[in-house]
Amino acid sequence: GWCPLSPTGAQTTQLLVEPPWRPAVLWDQVTLTCQGSGTASATTWYKDKQRWRQEQCDHFTVTKGGTSHCDKPGSGHSSPLRMVSYCPTDQLVLQVPAQALLEGDKVTLHCWG
Repeated sequence: GWCPLSPTGAQTTQLLVEPPWRPAVLWDQVTLTCQGSGTASATTWYKDKQRWRQEQCDHFTVTKGGTSHCDKPGSGHSSPLRMVSYCPTDQLVLQVPAQALLEGDKVTLHCWG
């Protein structure tokens, strides 16, 4: 996998989503994984900026929209991830690969609506 380099003391916790699309659309379910270089202890999860749960496991499945982030001791908070609830009345949502893209790259896009 690809991991960005970060200077000493910078945020090193990453929140990954599967399926790997942005924005994350909850058509069935989305699994979040919290990756960090901190100590091997419980991961704290936040939903809509409120502490939500603490787990020994570093991943879980979500089925509701909102904004989530995680915290691993020793490596800090991840960036927030917004998950979009999908229902027939929503407008179109264009999903792109959750990776850095360069001009000329070939990509597959998903369109939900």
